[in-house]
Amino acid sequence: MSLATALLALIWLSVTAYALLGGADFGAGFWDLIAGNPDRGHERRTLIEHSIGPVWEANHVWLIFVLVLMWTSFPALFAAIASTLYIPLTLVAIGIIARGSAFAFRKAVTETWQRRLFGAAFAFSSVITPFFLGALAGGIASGRVPPGLANGDIITSWVNPTSLACGVLAIAVCAYLSAIYLTADARRGGHGELAEYYRRQGLLSGITVGVVAVAAIAVVHADARQIYRELLDGGLPLVIVSIVAGLTSLLLLTRRDYIAVRVTAALAVTAMLWAWGVGQYPELLPGLSLDQAAAAHATLQATAIASLVGLLFVVPSLAWLFVLFQRDQSRAARRDS
Repeated sequence: MSLATALLALIWLSVTAYALLGGADFGAGFWDLIAGNPDRGHERRTLIEHSIGPVWEANHVWLIFVLVLMWTSFPALFAAIASTLYIPLTLVAIGIIARGSAFAFRKAVTETWQRRLFGAAFAFSSVITPFFLGALAGGIASGRVPPGLANGDIITSWVNPTSLACGVLAIAVCAYLSAIYLTADARRGGHGELAEYYRRQGLLSGITVGVVAVAAIAVVHADARQIYRELLDGGLPLVIVSIVAGLTSLLLLTRRDYIAVRVTAALAVTAMLWAWGVGQYPELLPGLSLDQAAAAHATLQATAIASLVGLLFVVPSLAWLFVLFQRDQSRAARRDS
């Protein structure tokens, strides 16, 4: 494996981590949006705040990691994407900032109207941000981002059938992952009714993801035949894994196996992402191969060393944060019982 391929794999691993962890956080905002009025939704929103509170900003480290690695290792790729898709990229940045600010301010204010205002901002930005991320992915996958500076259409590169389908699918996937995680958190915290509520939402959102995914494949077949052929070629085994894992997740949810369903749900989303990556490899953009996009070898070496050093600090720190968070929830549940 070449150094460029290894760094590309590292970028895709970071994309996967952001989809699984950050995506679940965005999905929590979706469930916050439909939690109901202040009285009926109080317990649901309290669980959401408690579940994502310690980690909601930490997950963005993977997005930063992706941007830095792409910028340093594949500058031609970064320049083409940033100069053509700067509108949705800006909207994603605004959504992330608005979401974080609203989440923090909602916990600090005391007036009901202020809590409603910041709550609405948190929920709305949690829904639109993954949509724009999905639209970005759809624009790249459908070949609407050509190499070079600003060579693509700044509107139709992300406002097109494939991008819209990917945006809707991204929202559904985030909601699905979040429902799975919230179900386990509710049960661990001793909230049986909440666990049942999010289990039902997990089943509904899981079925929705399946329906939207099938519709998205039909859209891709009509709108972006190249990525459709790539999915059926190199990415087909992973597509099958994603389908099997998704169906298994629904079965595990009906049996209330909340630990195993976390694994299969994550596997379904991971396989879906890697099917796209494997299918498109080694071409990153139309007419731009991996070797053409890669930086000089010395730059790749320096980036690889810096990345490994960074991961030595980031991965154990995040793992310890999650362990402490889960342990605190278990202790709180034992105290309440």
